[in-house]
Amino acid sequence: MSADLDTIARFLQASLDPRQNKQAERALEQEEQKPGFSVSLLHIVASASQDPTIRLAGALFFKNFLKRNWIDEDGHHKLGQTETSTIKQEIVGLMISTPPNIQAQLGDAVGIIADSDFYQNWDTLVDDLVSRLTADNATVNNGVLQVAHSIFKRWRPLFRSDELFTEINHVLQRFGDPFLQVLANTDAQIEQNRSNPAALKEWFSTLNLMMKLFYDLACQDLPPQFEDHVKAIASLLEKYLKYDEPTLRTDTDEESGPLEFVKSDIFEVLGLFVQKYEDAFGEHVGTFVQSSWTLLTTIGEETKYDILVSKALQFLTAVTQVPKHVQAFNSSETLGQVVEKVILPNLKLRDSDMELFEDEPIEFIRRDLEGSDSDTRRRAATDFLRGLMVQMEQLVTTVVSGYIDHFLADFNANTSANWRSKDTAVYLFSSVAAKGAVTAREGIMTLNPLVNVIEFFQKNVANDLIAQSGIEPILKVDAIKYLYIFRSQISKEQWESAFPLLVQHLASDNYVVYTYAAIAVERILALTDDKGQAVVGKVSVEPLSKDLVEHLFKLIEKEGSPDKAMAATKIQENEFLMRCVMRVLIVIRDELIPHTELLLKHFVQIIDIVSVNPSNPRFCYYLFEAVGAVVRFAAPSQPQALENTLYHPFASILQNDVQDFIPYVFQLFAALLEANPSGTLPDYYKDIIPGILKADPWLSKGNVPALVRLLTSMLNRAASQFVSSNQIEPVLGIFRTLFQSKTNEVQAFELLENILWNFPPSAMENYYVPIMQIIMTKLQNSQSETLKTRFVRLYHFISASTEAGLGADFFVKVVEQIQEGLMKQLYLGLVLSGTPKLARPLDRKTAVISFTKTLGESQAFATTYAKGWGLTCDRLLELLINPPVPADRDVVMAENDVDDAGFGVGFTPLVTIRKPARDYWPEIDDVKPWVGQYLKSADAQQSGKISGFVQERLSPQSKQALLTVMQS
Repeated sequence: MSADLDTIARFLQASLDPRQNKQAERALEQEEQKPGFSVSLLHIVASASQDPTIRLAGALFFKNFLKRNWIDEDGHHKLGQTETSTIKQEIVGLMISTPPNIQAQLGDAVGIIADSDFYQNWDTLVDDLVSRLTADNATVNNGVLQVAHSIFKRWRPLFRSDELFTEINHVLQRFGDPFLQVLANTDAQIEQNRSNPAALKEWFSTLNLMMKLFYDLACQDLPPQFEDHVKAIASLLEKYLKYDEPTLRTDTDEESGPLEFVKSDIFEVLGLFVQKYEDAFGEHVGTFVQSSWTLLTTIGEETKYDILVSKALQFLTAVTQVPKHVQAFNSSETLGQVVEKVILPNLKLRDSDMELFEDEPIEFIRRDLEGSDSDTRRRAATDFLRGLMVQMEQLVTTVVSGYIDHFLADFNANTSANWRSKDTAVYLFSSVAAKGAVTAREGIMTLNPLVNVIEFFQKNVANDLIAQSGIEPILKVDAIKYLYIFRSQISKEQWESAFPLLVQHLASDNYVVYTYAAIAVERILALTDDKGQAVVGKVSVEPLSKDLVEHLFKLIEKEGSPDKAMAATKIQENEFLMRCVMRVLIVIRDELIPHTELLLKHFVQIIDIVSVNPSNPRFCYYLFEAVGAVVRFAAPSQPQALENTLYHPFASILQNDVQDFIPYVFQLFAALLEANPSGTLPDYYKDIIPGILKADPWLSKGNVPALVRLLTSMLNRAASQFVSSNQIEPVLGIFRTLFQSKTNEVQAFELLENILWNFPPSAMENYYVPIMQIIMTKLQNSQSETLKTRFVRLYHFISASTEAGLGADFFVKVVEQIQEGLMKQLYLGLVLSGTPKLARPLDRKTAVISFTKTLGESQAFATTYAKGWGLTCDRLLELLINPPVPADRDVVMAENDVDDAGFGVGFTPLVTIRKPARDYWPEIDDVKPWVGQYLKSADAQQSGKISGFVQERLSPQSKQALLTVMQS
């Protein structure tokens, strides 16, 4: 191995050691700047003599390297042509020869390449894959099929388009027939190797990949090759749904094996075929319904079958969506059999569920929570039951109600021994009472009209919530979850008595009970009525908020370890508890001010602990949102206290390069500064100016929006310090760097506006033309509508900012130095045509001010651009037809769906400290009368010159409209 390969391998090994990983990652970042680094990584991955952990680390780093470096924002390769060609040539062969864990990472890397290059810039790939397929070598075939799946699975979520179908046809023409041939060969090899366990498992891995590819190839449209062989394909799928071989079974109850994986994927394919290709596949559906019935009524309760059972139930759910097939269930007797033999066995709590409840409570919650995407038996059985109910609401409700009554009677016969029957009854009732999906914000929105959820709660559930003792913890959870699911169906008056009961359960000593209570409390505090008013508001929460939050902190801080010494250095990051803390603080708003010191003490302690090794991004997000709530509501009255307390933990995060937290810290620094009423720049911020003017912090995309916010907040308070410290050029350098990136254009313009507003013209005189040249060059080379619209916003900002020494004449002077006649091109081609496209009220307000000041003040438009004066007036009158309404100064903190956020990848804004769009002219509330008054004043000051222009340059219609405005 060469010296470079040895060096890279050594750094990869060190990256696996928590004591050395940060230094090793920085060293690898240096190595990746060298030409051919990616190929060196592949050689390490390919080396059979290398330590397997280093090979895997190399594959993972290679995948992440390609994410950052394969293409730029415009789709151009960032690596040299030789390097990209070498990667494409080597990666397929390498996947074939590496172990499965490395294949998975390289498969993701292939997908990254394919996103940009396949198929136009990698049109030999499919032929290469086909040429490597064999009739008798499962290992080689698995590598080839893994590559194919890595590429073709990208089609699954895409919308139909000509470009997409051209790509799919390119693949099917080359891959369709060979794929079916390999499927036939695989079937033959499985038969031949029934007595050879090792070979049989390998061929079953091939079959598993082929089932995934079946779905990939058919996800958009039924391939002609499949349509021509539907009967044979159906026969093969049925064969392997029934297939059994003892050597393919695992020895444990938890670990799924090849049989389960293949059958699960077959059911996924069948569900697709029923939903999309019923006309071609319909005659075979009955056979597969019978196969799924047989499987579901004979399979065991072991957790290793959970995914298979879920997929089988999902297939049956798909069948219920086809009216002609659902008729097979349309009788009381048949439906009773379905409920008794398929739904109930998969709804009932198993011993393994209770073991999870007790041993891994947070995992139990995440799987059980409505709206999670876990493939649990309960979730799938519920979906199947609801699918039947859509088609046969009366019959399903009647049949299921009989079983609910049976289980409740069984429970009442012996409440201590038969508590699982109560759990089944409540779950079954919830399944038939709800219609449609459970929404994250409001729970169940539509009910089955044949049942009464409030009455059922009062008769069968409420006592489990009220009783102080003698109730099984799982029934407590059921009662809390019932309120959580049906929260939108409960009135404000009913919540007045129910909400305190939920809060009481935060004092439970059972992890699942108090965590579910926190989940329910948080969601109910976020619930609003039809008028947007909180169902449980500030008045109800504030009296108990201090005790409530303190108790939540105790729960968070106690969970790390039973050892007190360990608990001080480690906590279990329960995101549901922290989310509840956040929500309480948002609800009580400025009532948290008396408790600021207590809150900050807990937050600082938790930040210090989790910043050592952040392990739960959602917990950390809610943690910083909660800190943001304190900053939002307490900082204006206690700025110094918050700055003194938070500076050191925040500075420690920056110093230790805790990358997951840095974007949060920059946002909070900015919010603290914005909230400080002194109007000056505290010393803390002066100390960090040199650091944020360096290039390094701006290299991370996730930092950029937060850094721009922080830097602009500093400029608004201490522009003179930047000028006196000769820091204008570093700030402009940041603008230039951001503007070169399409991703950061918006932030670049935001920064530029603040530069132009805050730095005096005398200090900026030498920079105006170069700045505008950069913008003009990009406008000339880009067809981006976003860029054009953002430029129009910038023009209006400059034109309106006469008090900052700018204005329309300033803009004319600058651009005419770049090219004579450029102003006319820009104004007619972009400004006038782009202004009607401005959507934000503040942007339209700025445009109104801009046009008005142009009409009233601009010498260039009064003389040189006489026609432009009239066109400007016409655009202004159009804007005044629907004048922009000033935005509400108090920004509403809307729900942020954190589950869709890309933690650690991009920028996650903190909602509690979201910065409202800046209004540079807050004194102008109603623009229409302001326009009239401004123009009348300008006309008077200029001895009637404006009135003269009105008569000379406007059409009769515009003349009358403007005079009406001026007289209003």
